[in-house]
Amino acid sequence: MALLVDSRSGVAIESFERALLNPSSMQGLCVPQNLPQVDFSTYLPLSYAQATHTLFETLELGLQNTLLARALARYSKFNAIAPLHALQGFKTPLYVQELFHGPTLAFKDMALQPFGVLLSGLAQQRQEKYLIMVATSGDTGPATLASFANLPNTCVCCLYPAKGTSLIQALQMQSMDAPNLKVLGLEGNFDDAQSALKALLHDEDFQTHLAQKDLRLSVANSINFGRIVFQMVYHIWGYLDLVRTGAIRYGDLVKILVPSGNFGNALGAFYAKAMGLPVEKISVVSNANDVLTEFFNTGVYDLRTRSLLKTPSPAMDILKSSNVERLLFALFGHTRTQACMQELQDRKHYTLTSSELQSVRAHFEAFSCDDAHCLETIARVYHDRHYLIDPHTATALYAYERLESRLPCVVVSTASWSKFAHTTALALGKQAKNDQEALQVLAKEGITPPTSVQELLSKPLAHKDRVGVSDLQHYIKAWLENF
Repeated sequence: MALLVDSRSGVAIESFERALLNPSSMQGLCVPQNLPQVDFSTYLPLSYAQATHTLFETLELGLQNTLLARALARYSKFNAIAPLHALQGFKTPLYVQELFHGPTLAFKDMALQPFGVLLSGLAQQRQEKYLIMVATSGDTGPATLASFANLPNTCVCCLYPAKGTSLIQALQMQSMDAPNLKVLGLEGNFDDAQSALKALLHDEDFQTHLAQKDLRLSVANSINFGRIVFQMVYHIWGYLDLVRTGAIRYGDLVKILVPSGNFGNALGAFYAKAMGLPVEKISVVSNANDVLTEFFNTGVYDLRTRSLLKTPSPAMDILKSSNVERLLFALFGHTRTQACMQELQDRKHYTLTSSELQSVRAHFEAFSCDDAHCLETIARVYHDRHYLIDPHTATALYAYERLESRLPCVVVSTASWSKFAHTTALALGKQAKNDQEALQVLAKEGITPPTSVQELLSKPLAHKDRVGVSDLQHYIKAWLENF
């Protein structure tokens, strides 16, 4: 890889280390200027950690081998690493890639478990301390907190929409008890939380306050390029698993279907495809907040008449998908990217030309799934295939059934059903008032969650604060006084 650069200015970023530690110093986002071509069949004999290590070396990211190895050792905490589950009886070969076997039962663990060790290790080497900010729609927050808990030279402030997550997602954050963690329920939705985070990253007064406390500022959201590199690996791994099991031969094309909110997961698949992974297209699937579906189908990214809708798949309840900016850079360069992002900021919309849309659609197709079809898909897959999926995965399976392609398909499954028990019970025709009651109702049907979910219900809450956006900076400064 020649360079990491700023997506809006095109200016080179001195190192991957700087991109990890200081993503807020850029006008746009850290992106690769170009990507090397790779014969991923050479990865076939490797373990998951070895494949990750090899990818980092191929991308010339410049990390010390010992630090990367220590970070990748975090995968030993997983019950399984990105296994494929074949679903029989569909029109084409269908595989669900289960990315939810980490500590917080969501795909965000795949990137964030090693990410925390990397950032903490680099901070220690530099003898620096970092405040890590994270905004979450439900899964990034728990995964970040679980990764950074008690890691030296770091403290984490997590923002989540106070009424925008499932009970289990909220409890995972609120019960996370470590002295270097702070969780704040924000009055508003995820877009409000993400906007508040971005505002803090560029707030001079906040930066000055941190400097006075000898703290530097970083971020764990996927605007940090370190997240994206890790998210490339499981798409490569899933394809190679199909080859290892004889389902396909190396070089055969597949489709990857990704339930998408902030677009980081699908972007990881795009980068892997750009490096040579034999993927025909990536299917981007939205819920009722279908701004991405509109964008990939029409070339128009338009927020003018939209308001965020609450759906059964809350991690996808996003309208401002940050990682689309990286896609624009990859296809059209920094000048066009800057123009689109400025137009989105000023006018709340931008439009691709017909030739630009054609370039996008060479790699992507898009679908959406409304709430009713989401629930219906959960029920049908469970009753027909005896396989229980979460509402995000359900959107992708619904989209799969509308594909015209006959290629093998990999549906990316982003979370355990147990994080959305009330939705699961509702889909299966069971009455329950909330997630806690739903878990009890489902248990009577022989559907039991992982032990970690049951334990959450009786854990004491370490974080109960709810704040408005205008009070956010005050709360964070007050907490840092005691850190």
